[in-house]
Amino acid sequence: MRLDQFVSQSTGMPRSEAVKVIRWGQVRVNGENITKTSTHIDPASEVLLDEEKIVLPGAIYLMLHKPAGVVSATEDTEHRTVLDLIDHPHRHTLHVVGRLDKDTTGLLLLTNDGDWSHRISAPKHHVPKTYLATLAWELSEAGAQALRAGVQLHGEKGLTKPAEVEILPEKQARVTISEGKYHQVKRMFAAVGNRVEALHRERIGGLVLDAELSSGEWRALLTQEHV
Repeated sequence: MRLDQFVSQSTGMPRSEAVKVIRWGQVRVNGENITKTSTHIDPASEVLLDEEKIVLPGAIYLMLHKPAGVVSATEDTEHRTVLDLIDHPHRHTLHVVGRLDKDTTGLLLLTNDGDWSHRISAPKHHVPKTYLATLAWELSEAGAQALRAGVQLHGEKGLTKPAEVEILPEKQARVTISEGKYHQVKRMFAAVGNRVEALHRERIGGLVLDAELSSGEWRALLTQEHV
C-alpha cells in the first residue's frame, strides 16, 4: 500500500497531514528514511514516525444513526458530513457503506474493510434494505400491490424488482428493496402517484438500527453483527 495511506490509517491523521510528515522526513521504513509519499510498502514493514513504531489498526465496523441535513460523505466543502459525527481515532480511514440522501435518516454503516462494504453495497449481492416512509397521502392497497409487483421508474427501461410493502397508519409505509437505484424509494412511490415526505432506513440485511442510538450517535458493531 502507499506510504501516505499507511501513515494516515495507522495514526488516524488526515491524508494531507500524513503527506506532510513524510515529506518532512519524519518517517522511516525498515530503517530507511523515505520522503516520497507514493512509495509502496509492505504493510508488515517496520514503520517509525518520529522514532515511534506505528501499525495499521484492525478492521473497524461502525453503525451510525444518521440525522437529516448531514451528507453521506467523508469530505464536503459546503455541508456537514457523517464523518464529522464520528469521534474515533481512526475516523479518517473510514468510508461510507451505501449512502443515504442528505434528508434521509437512519441506519448508516462505516468501515475501513473494503471487502465487507462491497459485499453489502454491491448491486449484484442484492442485500435487502428496509425503509420507513412518511408519505403525502395514505398508500392505497392498489399502490402497494403495484410496488410488490414492480413499477416503472421515470427514465428507466425495466421494472423494479418486487418490493415488500406494509401499509401503516398515519400515512406511513414500510418498504424493503434489494436494489440500489438512484433515489429509488422516492421514485417508486412517485410511480404510484404518491410523494415521500420523510424517509428513514431501519435495516440493511440482518443489521437493524440500534434503538438505543439517538440521532447522530454511533457505536461499533458487535463481532456477530459483521461476520
